[in-house]
Amino acid sequence: MRILYFDGFAGISGDMVVGALIDAGVAFATLQVELAKLGLTGYDLNVSKVKRAGFAATKFEVTVDDAKQPARALVEIREMIAQSDLSESVKNTSIRIFEKLGEAEARVHGATLDHVHFHEVGAVDSIIDIVGAAIGFAMLGVEKIICSSLRVGFGSIIAAHGVMPVPAPGTAELLRDIPIFAGDREGEFVTPTGAAIIATLCESFGAMPEMRIEKIGYGAGSRDPHGFPNALRIMLGEIKTAEVDAPKIMVIETNIDDMNPQACGFVMEKALQLGALDVFFTPVQMKKDRPAVLLTVLCEVDKFEALTNLILTETTTLGIRYGEMKRRTLERFFETVETEYGVVKIKVAHQNKRLFNFQPEYDDCAKLANEKNVPLIAVQQAAIAAYREKKRN
Repeated sequence: MRILYFDGFAGISGDMVVGALIDAGVAFATLQVELAKLGLTGYDLNVSKVKRAGFAATKFEVTVDDAKQPARALVEIREMIAQSDLSESVKNTSIRIFEKLGEAEARVHGATLDHVHFHEVGAVDSIIDIVGAAIGFAMLGVEKIICSSLRVGFGSIIAAHGVMPVPAPGTAELLRDIPIFAGDREGEFVTPTGAAIIATLCESFGAMPEMRIEKIGYGAGSRDPHGFPNALRIMLGEIKTAEVDAPKIMVIETNIDDMNPQACGFVMEKALQLGALDVFFTPVQMKKDRPAVLLTVLCEVDKFEALTNLILTETTTLGIRYGEMKRRTLERFFETVETEYGVVKIKVAHQNKRLFNFQPEYDDCAKLANEKNVPLIAVQQAAIAAYREKKRN
């Protein structure tokens, strides 16, 4: 799978995204031809090589004749893009980003989506940045986008509505559920257009995954502060599908040395009822040479709060440790076989039609062993032999 990784150590803006895409190989001449399909006038595009704290980067600039540019409503921008000769994928990506922007602006200003009028983000330069980014992603064949935590900065800025805190209200809305940090430098490091691109297209956030890098691009920001590389870095490459699509689970742990052992079974049962994927206790030795147990609970992300509350309520622990991990599992299904002792279900594990292993269901085997008064292992071996014979036939 071809992925694009955004390294937002210096934040992100629309022009930084386009600059980084050009730096990574998007042909500027082709980009100009595609953008002309919007039918916009009163602007010029410029690309230049610059340095940011000694690092070479590409600066993408849109020069606009402000006297000819009105503030546009979402419906106008959507119609402009839809009626253009751009590819359908570029149209869809661009419209999705603008709709995400519109939703954020509507929440901030208490308006409906259809009545939102953009100011900075409705100007020609923002339209060019967003549509240009969509064109660049398509030209590079990007299938999935992943992003690091984003530096947002701090302080205040002057916008169309006056003095605004950093991040600006619309930007903050777009950054919901996205990992961010202020950093140690004052100023705005994430713009609404940059935030909208990330909020719309990024499917996961965090450290760079294991990948084979093919291209790297640096998109320069407008400022050039001393000693700080104000640029967005992108990395384009291939990643195994199993790695990028691996489902994530939460791992919750706590050490317990002062609880009645009878409560362990109760906690396990309740945790499984609440949706835990697995619960287990491991003997450990704690400080002062006390014997104890390590309680570990595996769960899906949306079950984390409920299971954390259970552990803090039903055990004597004073705190927990937790983290997110990836999980890879085999597909499973059941088949049945006929044995001399009766019918037994077989759990079969496979992936991509390849058989990995199979096991007779314990409960079925135990029930037949008791009913027929034979050893459990005899029933299990009979079920395994019956399944192998079934596969041969």
